[in-house]
Amino acid sequence: MLINTKHSLLLVVDLQTQLIPKIANKDSLLTNNIKLLQLSKQLDIPTLFTEQYPEGLGRTLPELSEIHCDNADVIEKVHFSTVREGKIFQYLKKYERSQIIICGAEAHVCVLQTALDLLSLKKEVFIVQDACGSRRPENTEAAIRRLEAAGAQIVTTEMVMFEWLERANNDTFREALPWIKL
Repeated sequence: MLINTKHSLLLVVDLQTQLIPKIANKDSLLTNNIKLLQLSKQLDIPTLFTEQYPEGLGRTLPELSEIHCDNADVIEKVHFSTVREGKIFQYLKKYERSQIIICGAEAHVCVLQTALDLLSLKKEVFIVQDACGSRRPENTEAAIRRLEAAGAQIVTTEMVMFEWLERANNDTFREALPWIKL
């Protein structure tokens, strides 16, 4: 199945000021998240940010939250799974999207637990492998393997972007080119 703009919701998990400096490959992870956020904004795809215990881990990185400053929702949480926090249900109902595109940190904790819970709710879950990370690369790799075995679709940033765009011969594609080339 292809990712479709009309069915997509972008879920950016815990890319917070105190956590990201510790994440392996953080520079490429951030670049890929910026690409996804820029294009989701351009295409009016609903976006949710989560923040795990923001009093301790800080808020979402400003360079990410500023992209969607007025039209993204933030879920503060203490549960590792955003679903178990309960607040996500109002957004799932509000946006009525069946495809949840997930990126963020840490892949083996909050991303994994959230994705597994969304799969149990019969959502189509897409894990953006090159936009997810953990402090240790082996934890990211194990999380990706486990999520794939559980039924999540493992995708890359460019896969998501080109599936959202669908075609090359229009203004939307031309406007997205700078983010694709980042």
